[in-house]
Amino acid sequence: MRRRYKLLAWVIGLPVTLLIVLVSALVITLSLFDWNRLKPTIDAKASTAIGRPFAINGDLGMEWKRDPQSQGWHAWLPWPHIVAHDISVANPAWTKQPQFAHLDAVRFSLSPLDLLWHHVRIPSLQLVNPSVDLERDAQGRANWTFNLPQSQTPSAWTVDLGAIGFGAGQVVFDDAAGHVQITAYIQPLQQAVPYDQIVAQATADARTQAVNSAGRGAGKTMDKDNDQDKPGDAAARKSSYQFAWSAQGSYQGAPLEGSGKTGAVLALQQSGQPFPLQAKLRIGDTHIALVGTLIDPLHLGALDLRLWLAGSSMAKLYPILGVTLPDTPPYATRGRLTATLARSGNRFGYHDFRAHVGASDIAGDVDYVTGGVRPKLSGKLQAAQLRFADLAPLVGGGGSSTTTPPPAASDRVLPTQSFRTDRWKAMDADVTFAAARIEHGPSLPIQSLSTHLVMDGGTLTLDPLHFGVAGGQVNGMVRLDGSTAPMRGRLKLGVRGLRIEQLSQGFASMHTSLGEINGDAELDARGNSVATLLGTASGELKLLMDNGAISRNLLEMAGLNVGNIVLGKLFGDKTVKIDCAASDFVAEDGLFSTRLFVVDTQDALIDVKGTVNFANEKLDLDVVPHTKGFRLFTLRSPLYVHGTLKQPDVGVHAGPLLARGAGALALGVVAAPAAALLALVAPSHDTGNTHTCTAVLQQLRAPAAKAQR
Repeated sequence: MRRRYKLLAWVIGLPVTLLIVLVSALVITLSLFDWNRLKPTIDAKASTAIGRPFAINGDLGMEWKRDPQSQGWHAWLPWPHIVAHDISVANPAWTKQPQFAHLDAVRFSLSPLDLLWHHVRIPSLQLVNPSVDLERDAQGRANWTFNLPQSQTPSAWTVDLGAIGFGAGQVVFDDAAGHVQITAYIQPLQQAVPYDQIVAQATADARTQAVNSAGRGAGKTMDKDNDQDKPGDAAARKSSYQFAWSAQGSYQGAPLEGSGKTGAVLALQQSGQPFPLQAKLRIGDTHIALVGTLIDPLHLGALDLRLWLAGSSMAKLYPILGVTLPDTPPYATRGRLTATLARSGNRFGYHDFRAHVGASDIAGDVDYVTGGVRPKLSGKLQAAQLRFADLAPLVGGGGSSTTTPPPAASDRVLPTQSFRTDRWKAMDADVTFAAARIEHGPSLPIQSLSTHLVMDGGTLTLDPLHFGVAGGQVNGMVRLDGSTAPMRGRLKLGVRGLRIEQLSQGFASMHTSLGEINGDAELDARGNSVATLLGTASGELKLLMDNGAISRNLLEMAGLNVGNIVLGKLFGDKTVKIDCAASDFVAEDGLFSTRLFVVDTQDALIDVKGTVNFANEKLDLDVVPHTKGFRLFTLRSPLYVHGTLKQPDVGVHAGPLLARGAGALALGVVAAPAAALLALVAPSHDTGNTHTCTAVLQQLRAPAAKAQR
């Protein structure tokens, strides 16, 4: 019986023994084999595959080692560990440098069992002292684009690369098309640095840079940022920074320098193993800092970074980020940058950010998406504190750089700086913006602002557009079509309930006035600056002031030279109580003509006729006072207003004009404009005041009404 068992054991064990002997013989044979004999074959196959010369110039060897990651009986199975020394990949003939890449050595292990199923599984690939030259010429040819052979039948073999490790190395990037030249060096750190330590140092450095770029207020804004942990922080703490890098060169003609730290292993397949990144860059006067991780780098599916930016103007970010941003005063921002990159399009998010722009504090969330007809920026912004002067560059009012600087000396009053419409076509936008508190000068008491900004195909629309001004409201829309040359613009605004006493808090006499201002404006224009838009405007402008007061001091403060001079000649320096001021202008190609312009005071009814030409800023107005009784004899002489907005010429007319002016009012030729202005008369809020404008405008309509009977 025992002999039967021994025979059975011998029959079963013989194949196993033979298999072990064969495997051992194969391992010994492969270990003793001179792998350098295969170098010509490998070089030829690789050169054909990538379409340019590939060479293993040093030794090629293999040794057998057990895989420490394997478990169970697999742990006893030896893996082939391959080492190739002195590897070079040539560049195309058109490049400046002969080599695309050089490595002192490449090390990797293969899973032997997977080869039985035509599957090449390489858990990790170690690059020793890599040196890479990246180059793109002015025609757009890039040496990192390989001409891979096209096959009609799919390969039976698949390749699975788990991670890439690297050591000290050098990367040179020369992009003639993008005007970029960068040389970067990578060196190992003496010891690994944890994520939290990198974040703390980067936060402190970014705050210092914010103060240097945008002032002390920027430092306070950065301190207000919420540093609570995000989901990406938990993953980042699993990693450490093991290599340092430095870079220098130029970007778009501006000097570039940078430094940072990275991890040592780039996991291509394991999304749970993040690759840590840290960078600090200076491009011209723009400073960029980031700390975070890259997860799933094979597909670039998850990028989570803390991002800080600081510089003299956000417009300078356009060549760096490719995002069209307005000219701004010096700024500093910090927030969370996330990204999902794909062939069909990329999505970037800058969330929970705070920005200090000039003297304004802005926060919110924005997303930038590519892959459509044009990239699109969307988001929601809020300003805890907004200085209105910081918005001046947005409307061509000066401040930061524009396409054409204003002349050194100009006779113009209106802003002549151009809108940057050339960049409006680069992307679309859909952004809501609200500012609850606005700092302003004494002549422009804007209290709040909210709008919905849409950029579509080079057309900028602000609709609705709402301002809180001097206790009242300005509502309407603005549309600027930058897709045409010159730009076409449309403006429609309604002004309601502006309190005269709040127009200038520094004017003591106005604290007792209870008047208000109402108005409507609807204009179409063309041009690339505020001056040219008004110089070509056509439409209507109506304004009504009820139960107010005005003084030369107020007009001077508001920069209204013409009204200041006229008021001085009529009433001297005293404050004038105005029962009603009503104006109705019709505009055509920048020429604003008065259909009705009357000012009713306690002493006189003043009639203004003529034109204001915004194309050349010239004035041609007649001011005819009609004295009430005999209380103010100096008002019997009419005035003319010529000259320009900047240098008005105000003088006294001869007597006959006074008679013509009086006759015009008596004949009631202003009846229709007066009727239109009656719609602007609105009750004052909780004042109980009688609106004298109603009575004045009805009186102006009376002669025409009588004539129709």
